[in-house]
Amino acid sequence: MLAKVSPPRLATEDIAARMPASDRIRDRLISAGQRYHANDNIADFIEDGELGELQDEVQARMQEVLHALVIDTDNDHNTQGTARRVAKMFVREVFAGRYAAAPAVTAFPNVSHLNELMIVGPLKVRSACSHHLCPILGQVWIGVLPNAASDLIGLSKYARLAEWVLGRPQIQEEAVVMLADALERRIRPDGLAVVMQASHFCMHWRGVKDDGAMMHNSVMRGAFLKDATLRREFLSLLGERG
Repeated sequence: MLAKVSPPRLATEDIAARMPASDRIRDRLISAGQRYHANDNIADFIEDGELGELQDEVQARMQEVLHALVIDTDNDHNTQGTARRVAKMFVREVFAGRYAAAPAVTAFPNVSHLNELMIVGPLKVRSACSHHLCPILGQVWIGVLPNAASDLIGLSKYARLAEWVLGRPQIQEEAVVMLADALERRIRPDGLAVVMQASHFCMHWRGVKDDGAMMHNSVMRGAFLKDATLRREFLSLLGERG
């Protein structure tokens, strides 16, 4: 009597390859004990080619959302490409700060030993409320008090870092802290201040529909936190620029 031959087991790699990209990425994050909240960057856990797969997956799921909203995308020419457009917008554009590595920021030494207050801004920033995925549009001002050991970065690098950090679903209170952390790691100043003023479309578009509502947040570190005179100078200069 011939022995029964079991079919070969699929290799772990083959099983993983059959999983949706989102599941593979999520498994890596969980295995590494890594958080993956809406405002976290997960670029280190995405392999070559997977971002395109993720975009295709989002497109398919978005098509299901449109179907659930009873929108006839087969016959409505305005929405025939909506799922594709929304998927590209989320993955490649408005939430790119989640999936792309941090921008290269070339720092140079403070050879002139600058130790005076520097202000960068206003920088235009765009994000989305993580509660409703509605736009957040605003401006950021950054105050830096360098020291002889600080690194300095070019003006465009502040803008790129702000775009990277804000390019994720956020709440504004956490966004300013994350931007301050990213800048502090790169510059190592004696003092750092970040002020953000933004308009939230979850207020304008839904809810109370208050067109005049603005939110202001600030983070003060080092000398800006300890020295009231420096803090007042920074804030008064923002008033003049505003």
